[in-house]
Amino acid sequence: MTPLEILTATATGNPAPRIPVFCNMSDHGARELGMPAKQYFSRGEYVADGQLRLLRRYGYDNIWSLHYVGKEAELLGCREILFADDGVPNVADFVIKNLDDIAKLDIPTDITQHPAWQSVADCLKILHSEVGGTHPICAYVTASTTLPAILMGMDKWMELFLLGPFDVRDELLRKCSDFCRQEIAALRALGANVLIYSTPFGSPYFVSRKQIEQKVMPWMRRDLLPGGNEDIVYYCGMAGFNDVIDLVFDELHIKTHYISPLADLAEAKRLIGNRGLTCGVIDDIKMIHWSAEQTRAEVQRIVEIGKTGGHFLFGNGVMPMAVPEANIRTMVDAAFEYGRLP
Repeated sequence: MTPLEILTATATGNPAPRIPVFCNMSDHGARELGMPAKQYFSRGEYVADGQLRLLRRYGYDNIWSLHYVGKEAELLGCREILFADDGVPNVADFVIKNLDDIAKLDIPTDITQHPAWQSVADCLKILHSEVGGTHPICAYVTASTTLPAILMGMDKWMELFLLGPFDVRDELLRKCSDFCRQEIAALRALGANVLIYSTPFGSPYFVSRKQIEQKVMPWMRRDLLPGGNEDIVYYCGMAGFNDVIDLVFDELHIKTHYISPLADLAEAKRLIGNRGLTCGVIDDIKMIHWSAEQTRAEVQRIVEIGKTGGHFLFGNGVMPMAVPEANIRTMVDAAFEYGRLP
């Protein structure tokens, strides 16, 4: 079976030879090509080449089209990204500097015509051509309730979200949701078939369950309404969200849940059951300092908790550049070994 067939079988409860094994290394392609990060992310061809080389090197199941989260801010007017060769690119120019800027924020009529979209489109076209029939192609989308954090900074967004003025907050959320809907449709049209829906505000770590239910869920429903949710992965960064898993099923009908390594995986697996796909995630921050033996033992622990009863995928977070290559290889190899199914 191809990796895409294994993922489909696992999600639907059909027989497969092993669990799916995902590895997320969006920043490592530059090192693979021997390029500075700024040059690497400047062209979709470079990103696609880097991701394909990493796929061949380690042999895991998925591949990424994500450049960096700040790409969404660029599509909305960000003029400067801070690149680093040993870490994640970050927004260096907030689009919204004061509340008056929210009224001025323009959502492009068609984001695919924006110059900043071209590298994303070029990357996805190559990935779809090379492995679209055999591998899951992952893309990243920031939820409308989280997108303002990269447009104005987390502190200002938290203040606006919690304290208002609420008419201004809702105007910004409507604009961000309009953008999110466009982005999802555009990524699907280019062949992305696993959409990581990043919603830290969908975790009780950031806001209360009551706020999630009353203030966050309606906007997430709006984000996802046009195209359905079969390819959507509920992802809260590395924040736990076991307490809202049932709510996500009931309100959003999302079946794939990327569980925080800080959460109780056994509890998450019990809550999700056969209704959907539980993704057990290794703490790849700790992998920076672990030995290969420690990495292997943690993979075994996660897989043994998750694979019983099927409907389970193994993955990692964002794989910091500082993680030793030996640990990455050990992680992937151990997931394949322990993830074999009868």
